[in-house]
Amino acid sequence: MKNYIQPGNEIAWTNEDVTDAVAVASGDGVVAGSLFGVANGDIAVGDEGTLSLIGVFELAKVSAQAWTFGQKIYWVAADAEATSTAGSNKLIGVAVEAADNPSATGKVRLSAAFTV
Repeated sequence: MKNYIQPGNEIAWTNEDVTDAVAVASGDGVVAGSLFGVANGDIAVGDEGTLSLIGVFELAKVSAQAWTFGQKIYWVAADAEATSTAGSNKLIGVAVEAADNPSATGKVRLSAAFTV
């Protein structure tokens, strides 16, 4: 197929040099427009890096929540952590392992879907 580009499991992303921009560390969650991905390496402000859109990742979570297997998980961009609370947060995937309350991290299978 002559118009095929790539599987789309990872995308190149530029950490734009705009007001309040911060460096992204390897493993950090990133909301990029309507996409959510996990940085494959450190991405300084103004640099390009790669975000994984699918896979299972251990992410920082709201400590005071318990998660169940298969539960929908959302991203709180302001706090850079995952949550089971929908609200205005972006849907990023599902929990693939129960997580205790309290606990600092949880395992999430990214959905690779748009977070709109």
